[in-house]
Amino acid sequence: MIAWNSTRQMAAGKAFAAIFFILLAGAVAGAQALSVIPVTISLAPGQKTTSLTITNQGTVETAVQIRAYAWSQKSDNGDIQLTNTNMVLLSPPIARIAPQASQVVRLILRMTPEKQEATYRILVDQVPPPAEPGVVHLVLRLSIPIFAPPPIRSFSDVQFHLERDADHIYLVAMNAGNLHDVIRNIALTASDGRKLEVESGATPYILSGATRRWRIVLKDSLPPQADTMRLIAKTDAGAIDEQVRLVAAR
Repeated sequence: MIAWNSTRQMAAGKAFAAIFFILLAGAVAGAQALSVIPVTISLAPGQKTTSLTITNQGTVETAVQIRAYAWSQKSDNGDIQLTNTNMVLLSPPIARIAPQASQVVRLILRMTPEKQEATYRILVDQVPPPAEPGVVHLVLRLSIPIFAPPPIRSFSDVQFHLERDADHIYLVAMNAGNLHDVIRNIALTASDGRKLEVESGATPYILSGATRRWRIVLKDSLPPQADTMRLIAKTDAGAIDEQVRLVAAR
């Protein structure tokens, strides 16, 4: 069974993530540790090949399965939507890794995007060992994002507004650009000086062409219909400090 997922976004080539799991049978039956470098793959325009390295830092051999999927955001909360794709080739798709050994996985794009950034995810699944009576095996899944930009001038273009929907208010972001962006540390201040809490989303990413919605936690009365709020946030494209208007739900 899948015990937990872990993906940390850092600069490609400089990132390192170690994720541990334990095989339990009342007491510890065995322990393993895997690391993957990089944890985010950002290709250069026109680049079609790259690789990642999976290292078994544990004391017993482990097996992994590596698969690629197209990645999109079709829901307003930014949930990861994965669909099967034949646009990314991986070699090898399955590997056994000895203790303290590494496996290099080669990635090949069958074609590069033309106008809009292509986004994929590699899933690295640990293959569970054979079942043993009284032993619970906790296995791990890693999800590695891949960004393949087009060869033309590319940028994110995220526009914000606020929506009132019944008794709720949402911060809405629409990315009209042809590159993804990452939105972090969102802070909203109402015109009367109130600091408003914004619920964190499923992911900080907003992909090209996607729309994201964050619910605002209201502890007092609703702001006026025509109110504006100050939005402060950090993105990969730069800092945000702007006024956003509250409108009726579209």
